[in-house]
Amino acid sequence: MIPLTVTVLTLCFWLRSKRRAKRAEKRAAEIGADLLPPERQNKDRAFPDPEAEAVLAALSRNDWQPAAQALAAAGTDWERRSYLVGVIAARAAEEDAWLHAWQAARPDDPDAAVVHADAKVSLAWKIRGGAWAKDTSAEQFAGFLRVLREAREDFARAESLARPDDPTPYLLQIPLYMGLSAPHEALLGLWAQVTARAPYHYEAHWYALQYWSAKWCGSHDLARNFAAQAAATAPQGSLLTMFPLVSWYEHNDDEAPEEAYGWPEMRGMTEAALADVAMARPDHPRVAEVRHLLAYCLAKQGRHEVALEQFRLVDGYVGALPWRYYNDPAAIYCVVRGVSLTAVAAGTAK
Repeated sequence: MIPLTVTVLTLCFWLRSKRRAKRAEKRAAEIGADLLPPERQNKDRAFPDPEAEAVLAALSRNDWQPAAQALAAAGTDWERRSYLVGVIAARAAEEDAWLHAWQAARPDDPDAAVVHADAKVSLAWKIRGGAWAKDTSAEQFAGFLRVLREAREDFARAESLARPDDPTPYLLQIPLYMGLSAPHEALLGLWAQVTARAPYHYEAHWYALQYWSAKWCGSHDLARNFAAQAAATAPQGSLLTMFPLVSWYEHNDDEAPEEAYGWPEMRGMTEAALADVAMARPDHPRVAEVRHLLAYCLAKQGRHEVALEQFRLVDGYVGALPWRYYNDPAAIYCVVRGVSLTAVAAGTAK
């Protein structure tokens, strides 16, 4: 028979725990009152970009001039330029009547030429699809390779029209090289062209890391070494210290134990990326992508106060690593964000 005092004490502890849980739940609701639910998360973007949205709205009306104006305004901001080319080219891969009108009006426009070339690469990847090679049909592969080979000629023309110091038509070829399984020597030759013009270009390094990864043309070691070298040589604010974390996530997240995120190596990489993002210019078009992966890594490390700071800076947009790798990125984002929010509300965050 259980003594009455034990039963009473157990009941008291249970009631106290329930009260604490209710207080934490209320506190979490207060702290997260400004955070958006899954249905209000934008799955296509990593951050709000009114200019890009205005350009896309104009393209939906077959008006190409705002796109041309946006690229002209980007000038020698190579990060912004390649980002905008990617946004515009992705739309051209879906519907390109406006691009034909642009090219007809300005036959030798370098901006229209590089958009046309990059749109071919986007189209090729749409044809292939995102499935593993074993789940991709022979017809998909044939179409994929055919369009990529066409894109090589389009990029050659874009290079001939571009400013001599513009890295854009070179760096946007890296996914083409990846899709064609170009040999390492060929990629290194292209990489020399990129880095001669923009040695610390974030998007260029993103594409190159994908090429060197085990799932494409490289290996775990090649990707890790590439990322480590980029981080070691880049200036603060370039965001390249993010790539050791990207490489680690790409190669280890599915297999590593949960506690691996708290290992000294991972914490060191996270600290370096935090310092880097703090020094980046606020309008860098990739800074939000860095914050998304940082929020994930920090939450995994149990550093929920700092994680929640990053979540607040990107909330409303989930079109970034790691969320875009999931079937429902908004749901996963909100689950991980909720873990940090609950820990902060309960006072158990590190």
